[in-house]
Amino acid sequence: MKLTLQTFQSNARVLQSNARVLQSNARVLLFIAPLMVPLLAFWIIPFGWSVYISFTDWDYISPAYDLVGIENYQYMLEDGDFHQALMNTFLFALGVVIPTVALGLMFALLLQKNFSGSQLYRAVIFSPWITPTVAISIVWSWVFETKAGLANLLLAKLGMAPITWLESGDSAMIAVIIVTVWQAIGWTMLFYISALNKIPVSLYEASLIDGCSPVTRFFKITLPLISPTTFFLVIVNMITAVQAFDQFQILTQGGPSGSTRTLLYLFYQQAFEQYDMGPAAATSLIILLITGVLTLVNTVMGKRWVYY
Repeated sequence: MKLTLQTFQSNARVLQSNARVLQSNARVLLFIAPLMVPLLAFWIIPFGWSVYISFTDWDYISPAYDLVGIENYQYMLEDGDFHQALMNTFLFALGVVIPTVALGLMFALLLQKNFSGSQLYRAVIFSPWITPTVAISIVWSWVFETKAGLANLLLAKLGMAPITWLESGDSAMIAVIIVTVWQAIGWTMLFYISALNKIPVSLYEASLIDGCSPVTRFFKITLPLISPTTFFLVIVNMITAVQAFDQFQILTQGGPSGSTRTLLYLFYQQAFEQYDMGPAAATSLIILLITGVLTLVNTVMGKRWVYY
């Protein structure tokens, strides 16, 4: 009888403990519910629906559609436009990330110290980042105008022939890269300035005592200690480049002859010009997959090259 009472009391304590855990979990769910509702409504459910649409032939207008399995993905693997857009995306991302990070670091090194006018220079370089991309693209479309654009006027002053910046497949992508890099440099510069100011001055003083040259200090002290910031900026700028759209829409509309058509612009054309929502949804998932793979690759590389 005594053993049975002890067992009953032990079970009661377990039940009370479980009840407290459930009550605590319920309170947590109650607090995060306002955040989970928009997450479900605007991300998880639409994402699941996009995955489903990628296996259909929905035309965006008709309520009727058929399941086509993996035909949309097979079509992409055989489609020349997709291959061209994939290559353009990688070239654009590479052409944006490397100059943006390098020039951002260069300006940060120049403007790291406070001197007369340094804050003004920082504000001027940073201002393109807070300007809408559409407005910037419109201004640069005038700069790159073939007959009376500022770029060709400067080339004429130097005795060089004008360039059909946005009308030639050889130069259109370069023009869009220039616009994108010009806009992103200031944002990158501010992150680097913050990272540079956090490096202990004692390390530089010790290197001076050891007789290290400025180049040695840069490669042995500065670069390793700002590597976490570099890692962050590479990933963010890469994702931003893969998802770039506004500048392509304003400057080139994916042309000429698809030379500036990236995956995201291909998705836009498939979905809202051709009304092929199945292939468009499949393209969007490929963009997500590429972004995830590139981020994973950078993370793996970061474990070797980043010093925390």
